[in-house]
Amino acid sequence: MKLSQRTILITGGTSGIGFALAAHLLKRNNTVLITGRTEERLAAARQALPGVHTFVCDQSDPEAITRLSADVASAFPALDMLINNAGIGLKRNLNDTGGALDDLAREITTNLTGPIQMVQAFLPQLKRQDAATIVNVTSGLAFVPLPMNPVYCATKAAMHSYTQSLRVQLKLSSVKVVELAPPAVATDFNKGQEDMNIGHRMNVDKLARAAIQGLEQGREEILAGPVPILRLIGRLNPRATLRTADAEQMGA
Repeated sequence: MKLSQRTILITGGTSGIGFALAAHLLKRNNTVLITGRTEERLAAARQALPGVHTFVCDQSDPEAITRLSADVASAFPALDMLINNAGIGLKRNLNDTGGALDDLAREITTNLTGPIQMVQAFLPQLKRQDAATIVNVTSGLAFVPLPMNPVYCATKAAMHSYTQSLRVQLKLSSVKVVELAPPAVATDFNKGQEDMNIGHRMNVDKLARAAIQGLEQGREEILAGPVPILRLIGRLNPRATLRTADAEQMGA
């Protein structure tokens, strides 16, 4: 797959994996667009990444997605790649039932509903290109759930399933569908929940390079770092991945 002189939209591009992908893709002479939830963070990204184009968009808001798709179609009609990267992951104790019910929807709307709506909104524009790509960023936790992140893992497993179906349904179109499943990555994704940063975490630039290499090779699934092993374990012995200690810590 060609990865130069393309027009690429990356959601959640102000930090972490999205920011690293934007930096690498800019160096390859691409037109790169990123979204973020606040203008303040987008301004910092523009300063750090000269040439990047920014849009305020909270992808948990369907109206914001509709506005974004209209603005991008008008300003960047050649858009030919969508990278659904934005996401949140929260440590949750499911024994604690005192919280507001709508708080449970935050991860679902951001990690699952939002990306699906992004695809729906941008698919007409992508289909107008001779060749286009949708990259859905899932996680190694799509294959092996971590009990302390129950909703996050569920949304990523659902995105994995959705991506497989999307790939089949778009098979005869000009749009290629790719899944990028990172392992734990050294970013500020768990800011405020640093106790979750256990074990080895992959360097974010190394992850971005692996993602770009996988795209150039035309792979439909890019399983970075130890994720292929995690998927195999999840298939052969899924119960082995559910840590009893984690359940005890959550008060089960």
